Amino acid sequence: MGNAEALQAKGLAMGMGSQTTGAACHQVPLSFLRSGEQARVVKVRGKEELQRHLETMGFVPGATVKAVTQSSGNMIVEIKGAQVALSQQVAMKVITSASA
Repeated sequence: MGNAEALQAKGLAMGMGSQTTGAACHQVPLSFLRSGEQARVVKVRGKEELQRHLETMGFVPGATVKAVTQSSGNMIVEIKGAQVALSQQVAMKVITSASA
């Protein structure tokens, strides 16, 4: 099973389904990305305060985000030239679009 299929399967298991735009794009939480993978931010869920905080760090729709490393669900990502550490709970709130 390829990475795109694995991401889709995780999303389906969580009841998220997959949303296709164009060839094959799957919306998945940022926490599903593996080290070295890139995706585009689609939206940020959660309370308004968290959304604003993440927006000030660059997590806006269309921004490219890259998973740098992951440990116990927590991760370091690169966005707009900066590296940011996110807890697993916060990374689950950032929905990304990963192309197959």
